[in-house]
Amino acid sequence: MSTDFVIGESSEPQTYDVVVIGGGPAGASAAIYTARADLTTLVIDKGLTAGAMGMASKIANYPGLPEPIAGTDLVRRIRDQARSFGASFVDGKVLRVDLKAEPKRAWTGSAEYRGRAMIIATGAMGRTNRFAGEDRLLGRGVSYCATCDAAFFRDRTVAVAGNSDEAIDEALTLTRFASRVHFLNPRADFLAPEGLVDELRAHEKITVHPSTRIKEIVGDTGVEAIHVVGRGREEIIDVAGIFIYLQGNVPITDYLDGQLPTSGEGCIVVDTTFQTEVEGVFAVGDVLCTHVKQAAISAAEGVTAAIAVDRHLHGREGLRPDWSR
Repeated sequence: MSTDFVIGESSEPQTYDVVVIGGGPAGASAAIYTARADLTTLVIDKGLTAGAMGMASKIANYPGLPEPIAGTDLVRRIRDQARSFGASFVDGKVLRVDLKAEPKRAWTGSAEYRGRAMIIATGAMGRTNRFAGEDRLLGRGVSYCATCDAAFFRDRTVAVAGNSDEAIDEALTLTRFASRVHFLNPRADFLAPEGLVDELRAHEKITVHPSTRIKEIVGDTGVEAIHVVGRGREEIIDVAGIFIYLQGNVPITDYLDGQLPTSGEGCIVVDTTFQTEVEGVFAVGDVLCTHVKQAAISAAEGVTAAIAVDRHLHGREGLRPDWSR
């Protein structure tokens, strides 16, 4: 009997022991410990420069690293260590989850991922301040996911606001559909890797606008233009859509769709092992209200949650002092 794979044949997504959403210090450190415990581990992350650590140009107080190090380099080291123990990393923005399902599920714009346990580590770069017209035109030309919505803008002009590798990746995705992409960088420089920036600047469909910020998104029933300011100028750019990848300082939990309880500040509520109200779902890092925003503390929380996940999956509830490690 043949066991050859048939093209077009449906197959179930792989179920991992642990799916980690977020690959910063908390998520990547958790992955080191789960992978080293022989738990199959997948980390879903938007990119090295999409989080607070990736935006840090220099870190000089991380234990064991006496010389200053760029935030992206530190995260890359932690991820490489996790990979050395067998953890897998995929680029993607999680759009929704089902935490009550068994196994638990997470969806990006292009794939479904399943895990027996899940660790939420998406940080606190969410935005509270919206541009004029943004909320009113959300879903009518305003989008936060090019992977999801790019096809709606075939042969049309669009804009992307941001400067991370996530923003650049999404702009490059849009070039497969849009006729022209205006890239609005609020800074003079980029946070993304140099090679990716070079690809952005060299693309014939992309116009880069440095030091440019959105003042207003214009349109009645849909996006018609954006009013931008920068470098002593103001102008109106006609676009059919605007994709926004800018950062703030509130926990990123919108994709959870209310499946986990949060505090008044929007932070996820956890117990002493970093487990949420949903059994098998843990949260660490800047999504927590009690968290002191330091990379070393985020890493420690990730480690604690990883040990708790290991015990949970092996039927050993609770944490205890372990002097053997």
